[in-house]
Amino acid sequence: MSLFNNSTTFAKSKKMFEELGIGSRIKHPEHGVGVVVNVKPRTYIVVFTEKGKVEVAKSYQNVQVIEIVEPTGDPVSIADVEASLTKIIRKFSDVQETVPLGAKWVGGKLILQPANQSMKPKELPVEVFFNKIIMLRDRLRVMEQRINAHDKLTEEDKVNLQQYLTRIYGSLTTFNILFKDDEDHFIGEKSS
Repeated sequence: MSLFNNSTTFAKSKKMFEELGIGSRIKHPEHGVGVVVNVKPRTYIVVFTEKGKVEVAKSYQNVQVIEIVEPTGDPVSIADVEASLTKIIRKFSDVQETVPLGAKWVGGKLILQPANQSMKPKELPVEVFFNKIIMLRDRLRVMEQRINAHDKLTEEDKVNLQQYLTRIYGSLTTFNILFKDDEDHFIGEKSS
């Protein structure tokens, strides 16, 4: 009994691996037989009988197609495209994310009063101060991404630097009162 439906040749199955729809059945040399349960721009999410859920690159050439289910519509959702573009922009530019300031602070000012009364206080619009906090956060995120992607750092070094960055974020939690939305807050180490 052939593994291929409709006498599909192995060479054709390799080409078709990049065109599978949800429900297609494949045989992977390491993971065994599985079914495609989700299609992403560059990968398939496949549930294998023996190994469970595994993400397999569409470009992987050692897969045998047992049964092909034609893809329906565009397998890439608008959300996938948006998430990919956002990730690329954040990774390769210093474009700052728009984060809303809490309504009670809009139009306010930060006053730094020296202890010496003969000196003038420094006034700064809260929006300017808030923008500096957001720039700091964005640059910390870029640093975090560069640490994770660095090819010369060991995994232990990356973990140590990540812990240090987490402590920095924790130091910045004081400024969470300025944010309109809770999901934009700084998050430090969680206490156990």
